Amino acid sequence: MEAVSSKPSFPFQPSGPSHDGEAPESPICSAKGCRAPAVWVLAWNNPKLHTPERRKTWLACDEHREHLSSFLGMRGFLKDVVRLTEWEGGGASGRSAADG
Repeated sequence: MEAVSSKPSFPFQPSGPSHDGEAPESPICSAKGCRAPAVWVLAWNNPKLHTPERRKTWLACDEHREHLSSFLGMRGFLKDVVRLTEWEGGGASGRSAADG
C-alpha cells in the first residue's frame, strides 16, 4: 500500500535556505516554481493557529502578488501587503489588505 502525504499542497515554495544549504542571494517569490525577485511581502496569519499579533510572510513578485493575495484572502488569512523595501526598512505604513 502506498503512503499518502498528509501535507497540504500550497501554491508557494519556502523562501528559506536553498537545498544546498546556502541562503538565496536575494529574496525570491514564494509562488511555486517562480524564481523572480520578490517585490512584495504578504503578511498573514491563520487565526486557528496563530495569536492575532503574529505575522507569517510570503514573498511575491509583481506577477504573483494578486494570485497569492487572493489565495490568502479567500481564507481570511491576509493581513497586509507591503513593498519588500518598506518591510525591510521597518516601515509600518503599508498597503492594507483591505485596500485591494
